[in-house]
Amino acid sequence: MCRNRCTFAQNFQNCAMNTSSSLNEYFRKAILNNWNQNALTDYKGQTLQFHDVARKIEKLHIAFQNTGIKQGDKIAICGRNSAHWAVAFLATLTYGAVAVPILHEFNAEQIHNIVNHSESRLLFVGDFVAKEIDPAQMPALDGILNLPDFSLMMSRSESLSYTREHLNLLFGSKYPRAFTKEDVNYYQDSPEELALINYTSGTTGFSKGVMLPYRSLWGNVDFCLRRLGKQVPAGSAVLDILPMAHMYGMAIEFLFGFCNGSHLFFLNRLPSPTLIAKAFTEIQPALVISVPLIIEKIIRKRVFPVMQTPRMKLLMSMPVVRDKVKKKILDQVYQAFGGKAYEIIVGGAALSQEVEEFLLSIGFPITVGYGATECAPLISYRDWKEFAAGSCGCPVDGMEVRIDSKDPTDIPGEILARGTNVMLGYYKNEETTRQALDKDGWYHTGDLGTMDEYQNIYIRGRIKNMLLGANGQNVYPEEIEDKLNSMPMVSECIVVQRDQKLVALVFPDQDEMMNFTEEELQGIMEQNRQELNMKLPVYSRLSAIELHKEEFMKTPKKSIKRYLYQ
Repeated sequence: MCRNRCTFAQNFQNCAMNTSSSLNEYFRKAILNNWNQNALTDYKGQTLQFHDVARKIEKLHIAFQNTGIKQGDKIAICGRNSAHWAVAFLATLTYGAVAVPILHEFNAEQIHNIVNHSESRLLFVGDFVAKEIDPAQMPALDGILNLPDFSLMMSRSESLSYTREHLNLLFGSKYPRAFTKEDVNYYQDSPEELALINYTSGTTGFSKGVMLPYRSLWGNVDFCLRRLGKQVPAGSAVLDILPMAHMYGMAIEFLFGFCNGSHLFFLNRLPSPTLIAKAFTEIQPALVISVPLIIEKIIRKRVFPVMQTPRMKLLMSMPVVRDKVKKKILDQVYQAFGGKAYEIIVGGAALSQEVEEFLLSIGFPITVGYGATECAPLISYRDWKEFAAGSCGCPVDGMEVRIDSKDPTDIPGEILARGTNVMLGYYKNEETTRQALDKDGWYHTGDLGTMDEYQNIYIRGRIKNMLLGANGQNVYPEEIEDKLNSMPMVSECIVVQRDQKLVALVFPDQDEMMNFTEEELQGIMEQNRQELNMKLPVYSRLSAIELHKEEFMKTPKKSIKRYLYQ
């Protein structure tokens, strides 16, 4: 538990960034300080050292300049995580252009709309995306470049075509002797200047362009360097699982890792549970950044079945051997994540209470953070050694948080955040910006929570998800779902309201369901419903559980898109 109150800035003016540092300066220092060290590796593919990254950045700068790209112009990037995705992003910001990262899971129409809405002049695409998009639907683009080799997929600019064809010659002419550390000079960014536009996928179906200034990215990187950098030495391996086009993966895995001098590994293929488990074992990351789904699958599939055997239950009931058993389990779980991680940071969605309680009971180094794209993303975090169970940490440096409630400790209210990390607003959407940012600079998260005397934040759910019971009581579906997810044969679920009654839609465990008939499955679910209702207040009890035949559609951070099932 947080024994001391977390410190945070009292107002926005007090949390302005240090003018002697900047994000691009962090990039430059990372390259110079780790010149001959490994920087970016595509898992089972190429490795770029920091000096290789610097050379590729410079070549792209030459291409941008000769194509007439100006500071402030938009450059979009869409593809699976890769070393070249990282290079394209770094080249964009260090040139002074505005990056527009696009999730590769978006369909072609969404990609076209984002490119056009953002007024991007260039688009970098991965192999998968290149096959899906139609250049004719993005008429304002000067060109499209392929991420694997930076070749031209399409060009509407003679200067771009010429520059790409003669890029090595142009680079050699500019640096006839050699490209050295002295040649690494980047655009000098300012705190309030727009750095990137991140289009949220969200769970409402509407994508908004979040405008993040350099200070927002700087605030996240600076905090991580000071709080995590000493635990993750330069040169340590970091496995980038989460999409870099999502702010959680970008800021904590990619930007912090790069600025810290870490060796980043990218899973540039579909990150299946099997591939992730194999990568953990081989790479042995010094820090694990994850969404709950990955952690929960590992624990539910590998650990819980062992814990539920008669022999294990007997051993755990014996005080003399219980501690030794817990130590052995801890070692096995720790090895599943590579065996070298300082801690596992979970964010992006709520972690199952059952899984969290188990991990904390064996002393596993897990902590839960909280954030939003609009804060790039960090709002709260706490080191695992001081983490309070059930919370999502305390406000990070440069941010202040308050609960809009007459009793913030006991009565949930909307979580409001203000400080260094907060966005400028939504691109070309003043009305939505006014709804999210009030006149005093508070960002209205849309999340409900409470806060204890030590500034630990506890999430109750989303305001938009909250249901009104038949007698006017507030029902938080996330709390019901958390309990139901831990019951037999439930892989994932969502609670909806029909005619004032609560109904759970359940996607059953696919590995186990083949052992049961449809009628038997219905019987198991009815038993789950009855057992669950005994644990719930009368007004939040389920009237039925319905089997859902397909996995629920999710956002990139693996939250169910609720609006599709209401």
